[in-house]
Amino acid sequence: MELPVSAVRRQIASGLDIMVHLGRMRDRSRKVLEILEITGYSYEKEEILTHTLYEFEESRKGGEKVEGTLVKKGELEQTRKLERAGLM
Repeated sequence: MELPVSAVRRQIASGLDIMVHLGRMRDRSRKVLEILEITGYSYEKEEILTHTLYEFEESRKGGEKVEGTLVKKGELEQTRKLERAGLM
């Protein structure tokens, strides 16, 4: 069955709440680079809308070993599921 790309993107946007982006750094280590909240789908732009919650920031640049922390960039916007589960 052939589906348009926009339909697939809408399905992904409705099925995911949080996305964790992992990446390999220049020192070959793996780090969590970003934690995103999926906030919806834009029909005009035909793209999944995201909101950054945490982002990795390097503390020392230029060294052999990549060091840093996840820095909070925003608050969780979509809280309905947490409220229904009694977590908020």
